[in-house]
Amino acid sequence: MLDVELMSSVAVQMMEQSSVKLSDKVVPVRRTTSNRLKFVPFVMNGQEYQAIEQNAAKPSRWGEMARQGHRVVQFRDLRTGKYVAVAVDGQVTEYGR
Repeated sequence: MLDVELMSSVAVQMMEQSSVKLSDKVVPVRRTTSNRLKFVPFVMNGQEYQAIEQNAAKPSRWGEMARQGHRVVQFRDLRTGKYVAVAVDGQVTEYGR
């Protein structure tokens, strides 16, 4: 089960600040080497996830929303490599729900 409140908090903090404050630690916001997109690794319910800023150059609907100025953040389960949710302006939507 995903903690959508935590995911929303991570997404908003990641897009507005240089670090993300979780319950027990502060994690710096880093950038990918290829596209310079913001990302933050974090642990939720004992599993590792990664919040990644949406690439606005992608031709997907999420890329289109990012081009329009929305703050789009994708969430990926690092164990499986699958994207599990997306946050648009802090509103989280789980995939497959």
